[in-house]
Amino acid sequence: MLPLPTALEQVREALLDDRGLVRAVASGHRRGAEQPWRRVEIRPVELKAGRRLQVVTYDERQAFTANFAPGEDAAARVGELLEHPFGNWHVETAAETLQLRVTKKGEGQLSRARSSAPDAPRAQGNDRAPRHLLAPDDPLFSVLGASGAKRRQVDAFLQSVAATGGELPADRVRVVDLGCGNAYLTFAAHRFLSGDREVELLGVDTKAQSREHGERVAASLGISGSVRFVESTIADAPIEAADLVLALHACDTATDEALARAVRARATVLLVAPCCHHDLQSQLVGQEAPEPYAVLTRHPILRERFVDVLTDSLRAALLRLLGYRVEVVEFVAAEQTPRNVLLRAVRTGAPPAAGAVEEYLCLVDDWGVVPALQRMLHDELVPVLGRP
Repeated sequence: MLPLPTALEQVREALLDDRGLVRAVASGHRRGAEQPWRRVEIRPVELKAGRRLQVVTYDERQAFTANFAPGEDAAARVGELLEHPFGNWHVETAAETLQLRVTKKGEGQLSRARSSAPDAPRAQGNDRAPRHLLAPDDPLFSVLGASGAKRRQVDAFLQSVAATGGELPADRVRVVDLGCGNAYLTFAAHRFLSGDREVELLGVDTKAQSREHGERVAASLGISGSVRFVESTIADAPIEAADLVLALHACDTATDEALARAVRARATVLLVAPCCHHDLQSQLVGQEAPEPYAVLTRHPILRERFVDVLTDSLRAALLRLLGYRVEVVEFVAAEQTPRNVLLRAVRTGAPPAAGAVEEYLCLVDDWGVVPALQRMLHDELVPVLGRP
């Protein structure tokens, strides 16, 4: 633990390392503090005018981008941002990753993890994971018997957890994993979020072996008191409240069930990786595509891929209509799994943007579909859509 000014000075040095900085994210807010931005992203970019420090600030509805020349301009802007009461700073450099979290006592909890790829490109705007957000020698890996591939998946997944961690409560975080399976990413999230705050974890799966496996791992790690696994469907899961909801590779409409449960629980953060997309595929069988889009569905393999994209686009649109800020990213490398799309959503409570309802209704009407998530959240969506 460090005095906050000391920790922020280390963050400032990393942000102003013109040739070392890869990407940085500031999010959340300190207890009792308010600020105009929900999130700030910083990265170096190459423009025609030369190298610049790009700063993207997000409010409840939109993003604002500005570029600053290295030197005094960049230093002044970074100084202004560090004065804002952000609760979390996540800074990736070519050499290491810094994670700063401001505790409820106003101190700086700063962790560093060395990058295993110091020669990686330093100005890429992507969602590839930094290495070792969870230390390679963490006891979790020994308990799970995780391979190198599993560890890389953990590192990649934890980047998305880190990107939204500032939105979570500073004292107690309730994590729910719907369709948890062997739960190795669930346990990784628990380990990563634990520090000076309490983390409660509920894992839900229909298989008894998943429950039994999760209980054994929790006992081995000595965290049985804060971790619970239940044998249940998503619809019947005993969820009273949730801050972070995970659903990783729940098949077809199980993904929609997880999203619906998360919305009804008013979860703050949703990290959902869809798998299989049969619902809209079946609705479009034998149906003509609207003009002039028949070319998109003429070939079976392209039709399947297009409907996958349509399904997840409609899911993201519905979440936005219900007050969530949504990003769609790749959370692991495609060579690890082709199902590597992640819906990353944060509840803001903001009303739909102008034209968003009409845009959604035009899309579903043109294609003649009713997404499963719309059916499951019928009561919540009627007042928003203005029709059943």
